[in-house]
Amino acid sequence: MRTITVGTRQSALALTQTNQVIERLKEIAENAGIACRFELKKIITRGDRILDVTLSKVGGKGLFVKEIEQALLDGAIDMAVHSMKDMPWERQEGLSIGATPLREDPRDCLVTRGNVSLSELPRGARVGTSSLRRSAQLLAYRPDLNVESIRGNIDSRLRKLEEEGFDAIVLAAAGLHRMGWKDRISEYLSPDICIPTVAQGALGIECRADDAFMLDLLGRFEDADTALAVRAERQFLGRLNGGCQIPIGAYAVVKDDAAGGKQLEMTAVVGTPDGSRLIKEWGRGSDPIQLGDLLADKMIEQGADRIIAELGG
Repeated sequence: MRTITVGTRQSALALTQTNQVIERLKEIAENAGIACRFELKKIITRGDRILDVTLSKVGGKGLFVKEIEQALLDGAIDMAVHSMKDMPWERQEGLSIGATPLREDPRDCLVTRGNVSLSELPRGARVGTSSLRRSAQLLAYRPDLNVESIRGNIDSRLRKLEEEGFDAIVLAAAGLHRMGWKDRISEYLSPDICIPTVAQGALGIECRADDAFMLDLLGRFEDADTALAVRAERQFLGRLNGGCQIPIGAYAVVKDDAAGGKQLEMTAVVGTPDGSRLIKEWGRGSDPIQLGDLLADKMIEQGADRIIAELGG
């Protein structure tokens, strides 16, 4: 029986989603007659250590994955469960995403005092978010809001809503769903208002590229539609070389076409942090790489590359 050591960040959300993955993999292994057992290894990443600075100012890519990937390369762990939105575009040599499971709800959501909606927030309301993408789109929709930076894990940000006088905070719905806290959500933000970040709601399960045992097991956990949508979104991000310093998002939906194939529909956004300029595009196609490049190129024609360059992307 093989013992599989699973690396994870130590936040409540990271541990919860990792344990959910492990339970599903146990079922898959049992049904396939694969003998294995799992153990957890908690790893602190640079992004977890730096909590008093906004993500856009910390800079760099892979803030929440580099230490975990190094543990994989060193053989200290056999697989890792990442939030796919944290994964940098450039892949680490020697590692592979063995599975992209079924995606959770990709939308952003609002948690507010008094359980009010975005339109019901008073003028000048204090809204907390760690994301320039969310901030830009909220300010474009409601420029009267006072959007402020708020860092920390999902549970600490919920505490700050109550303790630090915020009227609302914006979080990924997927995290609240996985924690069993749907009842805290005041409103789901439509992508028409706030396009999600690339791969939000999706998990990426990573292993060593030469570990045939893990690749076989994880391959049984792949969700084809999720993988297709995430590939298109990440291609868009990579083509523009965007990062957390840039208000940038993309959201792809997979639909069955009349010929029995798959069609992707994707919306994307690039903007300035104050929301004064948002470039949005929409496209459709069957090839995720071509679709990602198409939307990126459309945005470059409208000046997205200049916005990214000015912001240091």
